[in-house]
Amino acid sequence: MDLFTHAMYERMKTEAPLAARMRPRTLDEFVGQEAILGPGKLLRRAIETDRLFSSIILWGPPGSGKTTLAMVIANQTRSHFATLSAVLAGKAELKEVIDAAIERRRLYGQRTILFVDEVHRWNKAQQDALLPHVENGTVTFIGATTENPYFEVIGALVSRSRVFQLRPLEDDDVRRILENALRDPERGYGKRRVAITEEAIEHLINVAGGDARNALNALELAVESTPPDADGVIKITLEVAQESIQRRAVLYDKDGDAHYDTISAFIKSVRGSDPDAALYWLAKMLYAGEDPRFILRRLIILAGEDIGLADPLGLVVASAAAQAFDYVGLPEGIYPIVEATLYLATAPKSNSAGSYFKAFKVIERQGIIAVPQHLQDPSRDASALGHGEGYQYPHESPDHFLPQQYLPSPLLGTYFYNPSDQGYEAQVRERLAHWRAAQQKALGISRQEILADLPESEIREIKGKHKLSG
Repeated sequence: MDLFTHAMYERMKTEAPLAARMRPRTLDEFVGQEAILGPGKLLRRAIETDRLFSSIILWGPPGSGKTTLAMVIANQTRSHFATLSAVLAGKAELKEVIDAAIERRRLYGQRTILFVDEVHRWNKAQQDALLPHVENGTVTFIGATTENPYFEVIGALVSRSRVFQLRPLEDDDVRRILENALRDPERGYGKRRVAITEEAIEHLINVAGGDARNALNALELAVESTPPDADGVIKITLEVAQESIQRRAVLYDKDGDAHYDTISAFIKSVRGSDPDAALYWLAKMLYAGEDPRFILRRLIILAGEDIGLADPLGLVVASAAAQAFDYVGLPEGIYPIVEATLYLATAPKSNSAGSYFKAFKVIERQGIIAVPQHLQDPSRDASALGHGEGYQYPHESPDHFLPQQYLPSPLLGTYFYNPSDQGYEAQVRERLAHWRAAQQKALGISRQEILADLPESEIREIKGKHKLSG
């Protein structure tokens, strides 16, 4: 490195953003994540003794300390520490690192630790290229990801790694980080006269949402944009803090865990008849910029799946809300979304539409049984083959019902649909019991079996078998 390059790096150390300057260098400086780094914890012992027991994956939200922890390991280890960003590097850069690691091990017996930031951004082929070198010990792998590694990292790589989940920092942790930045004379603002009010620091902590980087960036903006007063003091008031971090950063990647976790919480709140929780999760999604049409599609599905015949208007309301939103758009289109959410959350619930999957399972198990002759279409082969012969038209009865056979004979007495006693469906239950009793008497049905509801996992599997045919 020449003198000019060295001087440039030295300037960068002082000119870097506050969050970069204050990055912890040792475990003692690291704040938070006591569950995995507290005294005596496995990962802490491994780092302190420079004996990483296996490759590891650090999974957590932005600002929780994943990259910082990797840098602490880099400062602690006697192994060569190489870094790659999955956003910028590909297979070619990985090959260079691997080739160098092999040569280093051959010539000097030195191990290599490879840190891959945002590893979920690598596609399967890129992750596959890393796998054999992790398997044979060429490198010890440390991956950092904001996404669930069990979905975003190939299974073979996950199975060869220990996954550590980092949580958003506690408010007390964020306070310690801010106070350290204000006191540190070398990397922070310890040499400058900064006075921050309690209300201001509380605001920074609250709005940062457990993200240390977010909090430090806001503090830096507040300090650097506020001129000192006549006494040379930079005063950070609540008003200054509010200007520096005006909007809480909501963790919400539309392709990531937060997206699916939040819509899951929303749907479960509506299903669970908690309108207040439903409104909260709805507000989080719209605040984070979620597509309202995605939310409306999920409400339409819920209306059929979880409200059903307990309130048939649920599906009408959800569909009308979707149509109304298409007409109106944002911001006024929020009203039909909210109306549909509140209607469905407070409606009586029934999942009896899931009865269909019982019938699908029976067909899978027994095969398709021929349609009884009297139910066959008479418009084509009635005269030659007797299709439709013996069918009784229900509307010719005063009650508009006739107790005749509709299921194939082997299935007579098998009941897929078991109406709930909720809302409108309670009337259906009473009416259907009368019809079934009349059918049993007229057809001499002695065997009766109400099929049990299928578990949700089995219903999901059957749903996956439904495809539009070309």
